[in-house]
Amino acid sequence: MSSTISFVIRDALTADIQPCLALDHTYETDYVWQMTAFEDAGQREIVFKTERLPRTMEASCPSNPDRLRWSLAADHCFLVAAKRDSAEVLGYLAMRSDHAYSLAHIHDLVVSRPYRRHRVGTRLLNVARQWARERDLKQLTVELQTKNFPGIAFCQQAGFKFCGFNDHYFPNQDIAVFFCQALR
Repeated sequence: MSSTISFVIRDALTADIQPCLALDHTYETDYVWQMTAFEDAGQREIVFKTERLPRTMEASCPSNPDRLRWSLAADHCFLVAAKRDSAEVLGYLAMRSDHAYSLAHIHDLVVSRPYRRHRVGTRLLNVARQWARERDLKQLTVELQTKNFPGIAFCQQAGFKFCGFNDHYFPNQDIAVFFCQALR
């Protein structure tokens, strides 16, 4: 970590959608979560194993302007981290709330590559937790691609636990893994 970055977390505006989409959504990984499914005589077993890749892979988090627009609704949450001195967008978090199940679901958490490892993602996550608590939501979930090992490690370090998966979840047919955390 080089210099300290002074930034604020604020509610997003419609004008923030394009700057958020313009951020560097790519990441590099040397590991993936490899899924193997076994089925035998009515018994099913799904195993996720951390696998080292033969070489570093570059991938990108899926982004969707419609999903960000939907997150602007009053009952959802769309946060932006912006530099204090220039209003430059450093990262964002978007989540939807589901009051029927008392949960909030993070579908986007992106920090532009130059600002990673400066606690931008952690602060976005902390503000999102507070937002959910203030609305009496009891659980927070996060969706990630199995190849997003940096994101998986971030969620685990933040106290999230693996809670499920969905095969062919993303538009590119990638598998989604879900992590959850109780809000107290």
